Amino acid sequence: MPGADKVDLRTRYLGLELSSPIVASASPLTREVEGSKALADAGVGAIVLPSLFEEEIVAEEVGLSTALEAGSGHFAEALDYFPAVNEFKSAVDRYLELLEHTKKEVDVPVIASLNASSTGGWVRYAHLLADAGADALELNVYRVATDPLLSAAQVEELDLALVANVCDAVSLPVAVKLSPYYSAMAHFAAKVVSAGAAGLVLFNRFYQPDLDLETMDVVPRVELSRSWELRLPLRWIAVLRPQLGRQPSLAATSGVYSGYDVVKALAVGADVAMMTSALLHLGPSHVSLVESELRSWLADHEYVSVAELRGSVSQATSVDAGAFERANYLKTLHSWTTVAGFPVPGPD
Repeated sequence: MPGADKVDLRTRYLGLELSSPIVASASPLTREVEGSKALADAGVGAIVLPSLFEEEIVAEEVGLSTALEAGSGHFAEALDYFPAVNEFKSAVDRYLELLEHTKKEVDVPVIASLNASSTGGWVRYAHLLADAGADALELNVYRVATDPLLSAAQVEELDLALVANVCDAVSLPVAVKLSPYYSAMAHFAAKVVSAGAAGLVLFNRFYQPDLDLETMDVVPRVELSRSWELRLPLRWIAVLRPQLGRQPSLAATSGVYSGYDVVKALAVGADVAMMTSALLHLGPSHVSLVESELRSWLADHEYVSVAELRGSVSQATSVDAGAFERANYLKTLHSWTTVAGFPVPGPD
């Protein structure tokens, strides 16, 4: 049996060779070059930058235009109060600068992230990110379907068109970060791959607004994920891996806190496990602990590599394949008993 330090953690994701399956996903840590350097030094296999949002770009451009035009009809000298437009760094400029500087400072793949709201925006910004040196591109498909006249099929067709347009426009490998709310997930995931996606990231977390009862304002509330939230990605990766085959790449995200969480993600078929909340809560150095836990578990269970573990408990290989589907519903309900009126865990 190999020692923990001899276990091979190498994996492939989006065609990229990674030294570790632990990936730092988009967060405030990767918004700064120093944060990305700390994560790379701690041992992550790749880094995902925060999303470039088209809405932010448009709002900034509109605000600048309004500011430059203010007063110009009454006081011509007002134009001298503002810098020339060519001296202004837009949100796009700042993002491209972050991407270029991060690429220079770290020795792991850097994945750019894009969240646009128009077909033209997706393609235009994808080109810019590719030209700036991104190793891959993650499309953050974040849509809240609130239009009662738009059917589920229409929503899916719009998203598939966006994916196809971007994949056709750039030579970079493209991963699509999906929400778990598509009505027929297995069918839609296969369609996304057919549209050209090299990978799927499961799943996007929607940040739900809250209500301030003093001001009666709708306010944002950001809550970090917990380990139990990994269960949803685990189920769907286990289902999709045998259906989609070795390609595309699959990434588990939401609820990855420990090396044991990474083991679970790999066992059901993920190529990488992405971390955000744990790193924000515990800092970049937490990566080293997660890697140590992963290595120790693999060595203790006589696995020589990540590749040997991957997919060993997918729906196709699991002794109880129904555990990932409806059959597990009844088992879960019956796994609880009651003592003196209080529920307690039932036998394993």
